[in-house]
Amino acid sequence: MGLQRTREYLLSLPRVQETLQWDLFVYWVGDKAVGGKMFAALEPEPGQAQVMSFAVPPEHFHDLLETDGVRPAPYLARAHWVAVADWTVFSERELHTHLHNAYQRVEEKLPPRTQRLLLLPDREYRAAVREGRGAHKPSSARPKTKGISPAT
Repeated sequence: MGLQRTREYLLSLPRVQETLQWDLFVYWVGDKAVGGKMFAALEPEPGQAQVMSFAVPPEHFHDLLETDGVRPAPYLARAHWVAVADWTVFSERELHTHLHNAYQRVEEKLPPRTQRLLLLPDREYRAAVREGRGAHKPSSARPKTKGISPAT
């Protein structure tokens, strides 16, 4: 298993979005514009200290840390994320299972409104994402200064 095959697998999961943030490929259950949450991150550059990190159910966190090549994920260990040192730590089947479990764990914890949005037909979901992204953009219009005259 490698970077490209893992990316393809992650993008095959329902409503998964990929973004490039913090110099990582970050995978979200749902678009973050509508309340989606991240569940995995892949390192795009070879030779780094880890190749990926992902969310783990709390009851499996310490068991996974017993695996050679798995350690607590920097900055996210308190949220039960693990980091994987290289592509040989898990077989393809094991990795798919762990990533699917990460996806499910995060999906189950999404707010009810976001969960309902994920169930919408594609066209309505895309419209909700566009609307969500538009809500975060600053207005280009100048602020109104009612009752204030410009300084002369």
